[in-house]
Amino acid sequence: MDEKMTPKLDLAAELKDVPAPSLTLEPLAPEPAKQPEAVQPAGLDESSLTPEEAKTVAEFAQKIDITDSAVVLQYGAASQKKVADFSGSALEQVRTKDLGEVGGMITDLIGQLKGFDATAEKPKGIMGLFKKAESQIEELKSKYSKAETNVNRIEAMLEGHQVQLMKDMSMLDKMYDMNLVYFKELSMYILAGKKKLDQVRANELPALTARARASGLPEDAQAANDLENMCIRFEKKLHDLELTRNISIQMAPQIRLVQNNDAMMAEKIQSSIVNTIPLWKSQMVLALGMANSQQAMEAQRAVTDMTNELLRKNAETLKMGTIAAAKESERGIVDIETLQQTNRNLIETLDEVARIQQEGREKRQAAQQELGRIEGELKAKLLELRN
Repeated sequence: MDEKMTPKLDLAAELKDVPAPSLTLEPLAPEPAKQPEAVQPAGLDESSLTPEEAKTVAEFAQKIDITDSAVVLQYGAASQKKVADFSGSALEQVRTKDLGEVGGMITDLIGQLKGFDATAEKPKGIMGLFKKAESQIEELKSKYSKAETNVNRIEAMLEGHQVQLMKDMSMLDKMYDMNLVYFKELSMYILAGKKKLDQVRANELPALTARARASGLPEDAQAANDLENMCIRFEKKLHDLELTRNISIQMAPQIRLVQNNDAMMAEKIQSSIVNTIPLWKSQMVLALGMANSQQAMEAQRAVTDMTNELLRKNAETLKMGTIAAAKESERGIVDIETLQQTNRNLIETLDEVARIQQEGREKRQAAQQELGRIEGELKAKLLELRN
């Protein structure tokens, strides 16, 4: 019985990197270590099988005992489990893939590139130009250095994600090949089961039915009825395998969709690394060079403007000085107006002095008379006292 329940399919001539399809009556049988080259499956018929696979299906069909309930229950269970486990691992692969983070990094990269402003406010005046020219260039370099640091950091992270995406794409290729192998296994299980079911319904079941009718024994009728029920159960089992096979069919384009998404994201990252970032850096170098040239040009223009301004001011100063010197050279030692004013002041002074002197004489004369009167009064008073 153990020998019947562990049939193997040997495709040594086609062994590559994926496990070979195998048929087993043990649901927990170990998976083969090697796999044949994946073949694109066709419809569910033996035309999709190689001669060796068709021979294996025919031999395996002869080993199937649909009267054994355990065999019917476990038929194809191992292959179904492989597809179920494989579907779970594929789903987990999609869940753990955080392409949104990559999209966020590319968005941050675009923000860094747009945020760099190579223009600077122009200084006003010649002093402002010479004092601020160097600091403005340094500020521009500092902004470029900061942006470059952030861009390099994002670039390194994108490269890491690109490597991971390429690994994932390779892994998805292997998953696709494995899915084809599991698909082939299920197809072979189904074909072998249908072949066996057709043989039983074409040979064994009619024979049991004829014997029951001929003998009229209840045990013969029960045997024919049991075999019919076993055929129905086995047919349902094959239908379950066909449903699992359909899941495997759907898994193939799903794997390719995920793989295509990875490929598009990897291409987007590649474009950013080899095109966008180098182009930005070259443009920033040109911007810095143009800033230096613009600064030098503005400095030269400011020097020229200042020179012209100095020449205009000096010419104006020379004009005013020459005119003033000519006027002074034509003036006398003393202005006539000054002499006239001085003469008037002198006459007025003399008149004022004469008036003051006249008033002094008059006051002295009046005082002299008053002194005589006072003296007379004093003498009279003294004489009055003697008498």
